[in-house]
Amino acid sequence: MRRRVGSTPASFRHAVVSLFLCLATMLILGFDYPDDCYFDLENDMWCRDLGDGRMQVGVSAFGVKISGNYFYMCRPKSVGNELEQGKTMGVVELSKTVVTIKTPVSGTVVEINEALEDKPELINQDPYGKGWISVIKASDWEQDRARLAHGATLDEQAERRMRLEPIDDWIKP
Repeated sequence: MRRRVGSTPASFRHAVVSLFLCLATMLILGFDYPDDCYFDLENDMWCRDLGDGRMQVGVSAFGVKISGNYFYMCRPKSVGNELEQGKTMGVVELSKTVVTIKTPVSGTVVEINEALEDKPELINQDPYGKGWISVIKASDWEQDRARLAHGATLDEQAERRMRLEPIDDWIKP
């Protein structure tokens, strides 16, 4: 089967973006925080600008750890749903509970990671790469971005957030 020029599958585009953008990473108390991501530390979620106002969204490595390190199911809201920053974007099943996950950015869901339907463990294995959850067309990125941690202040803010959890036995000083 022949493909038209420019018809690269979305999953391949996301893999390439993830590979190249995740190369620069800040390590905070033993957890990765990629430089190209913005973090909703309160909800342990991240987003990454893919261009054209589209934001890739997922659970942070710290969020994975405090969730018990294993996702049994992930059901994001479907394509076309309107989301508001800090509100529910889907549900995940952990070892003994089902919890809601909150979106770090407002907008419309334009894509979901269909690989998670069969392999939700991708969230644990590669939270900033193959474990992304949705792509959202941002509706008010400038306002949403002001609420997210990024850059020079991320280190202090992330550490303060992590210290709220009873995790001293597995946080690296």
